[in-house]
Amino acid sequence: MIAIASSQVRSHFKEVCDQVVEDVEAVIITRSRGQNVVMMSEAEYNNMMENFRIFSNPERYQKIKDGIDQYEQAKYSERELIDD
Repeated sequence: MIAIASSQVRSHFKEVCDQVVEDVEAVIITRSRGQNVVMMSEAEYNNMMENFRIFSNPERYQKIKDGIDQYEQAKYSERELIDD
């Protein structure tokens, strides 16, 4: 994560936005009076929020973890999908 002064962000807004999206890099926008801001791409934000939802529900998280464990131990079966 990189930090950039708010004045630099104002004068190079497009470039900073491009860097955030292209490099999948969050940017801390520093402000002279504190209360900094973090800029991130929408995709990264959505990913982060989905992870919060998964990890905030222990039952859901455990089901996902169990499924991953079963897959890694080859304890699964393949089935064909039925087209409706």
